Amino acid sequence: MAGPASTSDTEPLPADLGIVASRVEGRVTELLDQETGRWAAVDPDLLHPLEALRALVMAGGKRLRPVFCHWGFVAAGGAPDDQRIIDAGAAFELLQAFALIHDDVMDGSATRRGEPAVHRRFADRHGEQAWAGESRRFGEGVAILAGDLALVYADVLIPDGGPELAALWHELRIELNIGQYLDLAGTATGGVGREGARRIARLKSGRYTIERPLQLGALLGGDAELAIQLSTYGDPLGEAFQLRDDVLGVFGLESRTGKPVGDDLREGKPTLMLAVAHERAHGTDVELLARVGDPDLDAETIAELQALFVSTGALDVAEAEITALAARAVSALPALDLPDHADLALRDLADFVVARTT
Repeated sequence: MAGPASTSDTEPLPADLGIVASRVEGRVTELLDQETGRWAAVDPDLLHPLEALRALVMAGGKRLRPVFCHWGFVAAGGAPDDQRIIDAGAAFELLQAFALIHDDVMDGSATRRGEPAVHRRFADRHGEQAWAGESRRFGEGVAILAGDLALVYADVLIPDGGPELAALWHELRIELNIGQYLDLAGTATGGVGREGARRIARLKSGRYTIERPLQLGALLGGDAELAIQLSTYGDPLGEAFQLRDDVLGVFGLESRTGKPVGDDLREGKPTLMLAVAHERAHGTDVELLARVGDPDLDAETIAELQALFVSTGALDVAEAEITALAARAVSALPALDLPDHADLALRDLADFVVARTT
């Protein structure tokens, strides 16, 4: 794998990630160009949800799902520029768009990737045009439909790889939705412990970000046995990925994450850090933690909660788990007997996933 590539305003990326991202973005653009042309001829108003979908996909993101799918395919003997793996990567990006659009509706998030979330974009348009009905409901309704379109387009793009690949594609989408329900329920009840938080991390994000894309790539490359074995790397690294996301959700900078600082605290997201803080908090700290989930948390309270996660050792616990899980993933690679370039790529990506700041 080539050395790191970087730009002036982003952290260094593994070079092959940029190559895969470019191919995938080209394929998504091609599909959406076809669809916008087709549906604009029916009614120009249909451009709006399709352009909102395009704007979200092209606004950023590291394209981790396509790149892990790519390396599962290459590890199984596939050619890096095979159109099937490009289509599969594009399918994962559209699946991610579906998940983000719906997630923002469920969480009531105002922004995504530094821009208004899709539901806010359409709610604002409704209000500006003084249309009939409630702006919030209109915005959320359009966003749900835009997310559904992304899901259907992902199905359109996923290549035919036989019954095993189809079954895995269905399973990863079921896991994503099951994990999202657990996240919603945990947010509502506020009673999620360490194991529950880690289960949510694996199901709602970890598996479909790393483990399942790797496996799908290997199946597409024709190696079902490797697909099974890749779990020893993908499962722990997927959890480490989501735990890093949880840390960024509390401590990340808005200029880098694209979301307001402390949004996860305002939403009351059940995380490992929050579970540990609840275990260890005493006195007035318990009262402070009771404010998690308040959408009106101000910057001062966010700062107090951040300090509490540090003082209780909750941040240290999360960081230690991230380090241990990433080490476990990398230590599994020798037994997989991968081609040298695939082994090196997965080592580089493991480092990137746990060290990222966005």
